[in-house]
Amino acid sequence: MAKMCVNPNRMELLKLKRRGDVAKRGHKLLKDKFDELLKEFIARISANRKLRAEVEAELKAAYGLFAVARAEAGRAAITQALLAGAPIELLDTSEKSVMSVHVPIFEQLELAEPGGYSFSTLPVVLDEALARLAAVAPRMLELAEREKAIELLAAEIERTRRRVNALEYVLIPSIHETVKDIQMKLDEAERGNLTRLMKVKDIIAAQEAAGER
Repeated sequence: MAKMCVNPNRMELLKLKRRGDVAKRGHKLLKDKFDELLKEFIARISANRKLRAEVEAELKAAYGLFAVARAEAGRAAITQALLAGAPIELLDTSEKSVMSVHVPIFEQLELAEPGGYSFSTLPVVLDEALARLAAVAPRMLELAEREKAIELLAAEIERTRRRVNALEYVLIPSIHETVKDIQMKLDEAERGNLTRLMKVKDIIAAQEAAGER
């Protein structure tokens, strides 16, 4: 593990020890966040799987009715009928925070009643198909809301995992090795100073002894 390039003195040693303590606390908080995000992600995946299957089944039934209507009236007539009427807003959007992740909330507005086309020239099954599609619309929005939240949670999990790994395998070991290196150099310098002091003491003692004689 590469050591940091710092001056090997006691002030830097103190700074690094404090930084190491902060990094360890940050690592624990991020690891706890990662674990909670993962639990939330897995729970949402499990709940979403059932909803997706139900929505797909309902959409398949609606599309089947559209296929019957198209077979009876022709593609052009059905397309023209579906384009009839003025466009309207279908939903409101907002967001909420889930473990610091901003996930969307979709709220369906009131749907317009089917119309704008001739009921006499188009098959009744078209109305049934539109009604079936309108009935599944709220669940489609719920599915979209859930799947976007899952996507955002997955991205946050990956970001948190990278930060946890950077602290655990790069920064904290690097600080630890640098602290050890500085401590070793300081201890070595202290031993050198002590050795010099002892030599000076011996010299002074020898000079004093010689003076007494």
